[in-house]
Amino acid sequence: MQNDPRSHGLWEKTAPAAPATSVLEGERAVEVAVIGAGYTGLSTALHLAEKGIEAAVVEAAEIGFGGAGRNVGLVNAGMWVMPRDLVATLGDDYGNRLLDFLGAGPAYVWDMVARHGIECEANPVGTLHAGVGRAGFEELAERERQWKMRGAPVELIGKADAAMMLGTDFYEGALLDRRAGTIQPLAYARGLARAAVALGVTIHTRSPATALERTGAGWRVRTRKGALAARKVVFATDAYTRLLKEEITREQVFLPYFNMATPPLPGNLVRTILPGRQGVWDTKEVLLSFRYDARDRLVFGSVGALRNTGAAIHRAWAKRALRRFFPQLGPWLGTVGFEDEWYGTIGMTADNLPRFHRLEDGDYTFCGYNGRGIAPGTVFGRAMAEFLAGETAQDALPLPLTEPRAVPLRGLRSAFYEAGAQLVHLAEARVPSRRGSSRN
Repeated sequence: MQNDPRSHGLWEKTAPAAPATSVLEGERAVEVAVIGAGYTGLSTALHLAEKGIEAAVVEAAEIGFGGAGRNVGLVNAGMWVMPRDLVATLGDDYGNRLLDFLGAGPAYVWDMVARHGIECEANPVGTLHAGVGRAGFEELAERERQWKMRGAPVELIGKADAAMMLGTDFYEGALLDRRAGTIQPLAYARGLARAAVALGVTIHTRSPATALERTGAGWRVRTRKGALAARKVVFATDAYTRLLKEEITREQVFLPYFNMATPPLPGNLVRTILPGRQGVWDTKEVLLSFRYDARDRLVFGSVGALRNTGAAIHRAWAKRALRRFFPQLGPWLGTVGFEDEWYGTIGMTADNLPRFHRLEDGDYTFCGYNGRGIAPGTVFGRAMAEFLAGETAQDALPLPLTEPRAVPLRGLRSAFYEAGAQLVHLAEARVPSRRGSSRN
């Protein structure tokens, strides 16, 4: 179990149990030490084990404790960045390679779920990116154009059809991406862990890495009660990096994100809201998202942290926003309220693109997922395993090797996001409800 009901909420309540793990005590030697039991770390260890390479994972808390157990559960293709802009940033070679790599990411997640029998409410029915106002719709039209040039199965949906698919007429339209879908994110992380353990991977939870020491043959990862000796080390802690490798932390601005879940909706409401059960997020800067879980709970989220004054502000905003979006929920929602609420942290890089770093010789990381951790974490873990096994050359990876670069005023900018989200939600909660408006 996690240590705070607001850290993992619904996902902790409904995920199958994690595999048995233990605290690392004493010292043992492995080929690769992986730090962090989220998607990237577990995928790396699992794929290494499939290649016969011994790996062990150390995790400060529990499996999926970080972003893997707190996110919305949207399995998306690509990144926030427009395809053309991504290529302009990385260049033709790496840019096109990364787009192809991440575009195929959701299909690989669905394959992993099927291949390893992971019970995680996998729902590969697509996602809907909803456009706020005319500007939002034009942005989606440009996304469709750029993705279709790459052969992606995306489709721009007009206002009337989008209203039928979303269950609300607040949006000007939506972009349907048939590659994508939804998943129970903590259940998926636990399923990856179970598959890794079945292949011989040892996972040590409640074992934070406290020191990393160079040895003649490689590295020693020290924890409070033990140590791992390894030839190579993978840091898979991303936005939840704490005790070591602060350079990973310093290159990201932290964006808080919360979710609230209703009790299961009655059948008549389920038939009118998201009847196709796609996951949704919109084009606003302080965006929001909504989706169903397997039992028809509506999971509704946005930017913000459920702490201090934020808890009351975001809760009041969420209730008001749901009523404005879905008037049919009004009487029912007023009676039942929310069943669960939780929040976590998204690490945002300066260009909204992920990173591949060699922190030191034999010490590597993929990080900076910018809120797109499920599919990228899974496929980057596979890529890391192939790289460490010598199957993929460094210059053939989907990202160039770069050095971490600190973001100026990182702490102030992170605080601004948290405070700014409160101000936006406080203001929006006071806006009179207007049926048919394209604003939210």
